[in-house]
Amino acid sequence: MPNIEETVLQSDSSEAEGEVQKPKTPGQSQENKSFCSDGHRPELIETISKVSKLSIAHEIVVNKDFYLEESVLPPNSLEGRFVDTVYKAFWDHLKEQLLSTPPDFTCALKLLKEVKEILLSLLLPRQNRLRNEVEEALDMDLLKQEAEHGALDVPHLSNYILNLMALLCAPARDEAVRKLKSITDPVQLLRGIFHVLGLMKMDMVNYTIRSLRPYLKEHSVQYERAKFQELLDRQPNLLECTTKWLTKAAADITPPSSSSPDSPGSSTMACALPNWAADNSELPSPTMVLYQGYLNLLLSDSDNEEFPETLLMDRIRLQEMESQLRQLTILTSVLLVARSFSGNVLFNSPEFVDKLKCITKALTEEFNSRPEEAMLSVSEQVSLEIQQGLKSMGLSALSSKNTASLTGQLQNIAKKENRVRTIVDQRIRLFLKCCLVRGMQESLLDFPGGLILIKGELADLGWKFVNLMRHNQQVFSPYYAEILKNIIPPAQAGETEVECL
Repeated sequence: MPNIEETVLQSDSSEAEGEVQKPKTPGQSQENKSFCSDGHRPELIETISKVSKLSIAHEIVVNKDFYLEESVLPPNSLEGRFVDTVYKAFWDHLKEQLLSTPPDFTCALKLLKEVKEILLSLLLPRQNRLRNEVEEALDMDLLKQEAEHGALDVPHLSNYILNLMALLCAPARDEAVRKLKSITDPVQLLRGIFHVLGLMKMDMVNYTIRSLRPYLKEHSVQYERAKFQELLDRQPNLLECTTKWLTKAAADITPPSSSSPDSPGSSTMACALPNWAADNSELPSPTMVLYQGYLNLLLSDSDNEEFPETLLMDRIRLQEMESQLRQLTILTSVLLVARSFSGNVLFNSPEFVDKLKCITKALTEEFNSRPEEAMLSVSEQVSLEIQQGLKSMGLSALSSKNTASLTGQLQNIAKKENRVRTIVDQRIRLFLKCCLVRGMQESLLDFPGGLILIKGELADLGWKFVNLMRHNQQVFSPYYAEILKNIIPPAQAGETEVECL
């Protein structure tokens, strides 16, 4: 079997030299920053390297949509202008060389060597005949001799390269290769060849990623655990934030001790072990503590520096889920208030519900920064849609009093203490906890009635959350179990290990 680390690194975007590329997925800059925030230690570079390797493999496993795409810099940005200037200077220099008398093929030879290496990298291991053909057609020693005698046939070589590209490229690149064949200027042609070859390299990398995914999934738990252990061996205090996170989770679901005036959810409990109640039956199990910890991540401050080290690679992903949860809370609150005024007649129409969803989502994009303004717009538009909907169905319009009450209740959702919003938020979190405890299939069969209007959206969030946490639990369960032994005495807890889902 292939070495996972080597194979993944071969698929890294660094292969595509000369092309600006980015992964179509949340970035990992915050993970790396968190691992090296305590100074310039000797092992810093090696640690960052290990985290990067681990992040790539982890991303391929947990993100089925992971792929590389071309990144186009904004033309008016400083970076964009700088890149354009450098590229223009290079291609202008090439043009001067080719137009000089006699022609200077120094840069052209370097480009042809790069093209040859890229073409060879696109070949599969079994394509030996084609590999030998490329080696012969682009024999650099022979081409150098031809250039020295002024006999280098650039158009002939370009035509050979284009025919080979047409043979090797994915169907999606056929049109781009055909367009290159119509370019007569040698400099523009070489420039176009490099651009399309960069896209072909990304295609090959993405093909490799898709091919690797089943194998990585099969071995990802052992691989990620082994790589994390390497980091832990170099940084013995690496689990400090993870310990605080689990301690806080244990305190959150433990009944307060009669001897302790502090509530179990107080901030002082996050760094100190809780005082356990005398009644063992009230003690939480390690698995339930872990589930509570996972749920707490959807409540945590996105800028909290004390993020559990075992989840750093998923930090951005969890922040996105947290954002989705907030959006679903607002959306559901709006729909429930609207339904209470318009009745089930309008809400029995999927088209009407979908329209209200689209309106609400669009108008609440800036909810976090301007909640009052967002809900004012929502209240006006939703009220208008309800009135129009009632009219189209031949039903009585809302009275001015009910209309004022509807808009007022919708605007009130902007307040964190809003009763509808609070209840919806609690029910969504309870549903996600049930998904962890009971599994997604059973939870969907017993879906909360009050959330039925967002069943599709909430189910999608639930699947993503549970699958991500399941993978994390499988990878890090030995570390969690060891930490929880010091938080929940095994003899009392009735469970000595963190179960694997």
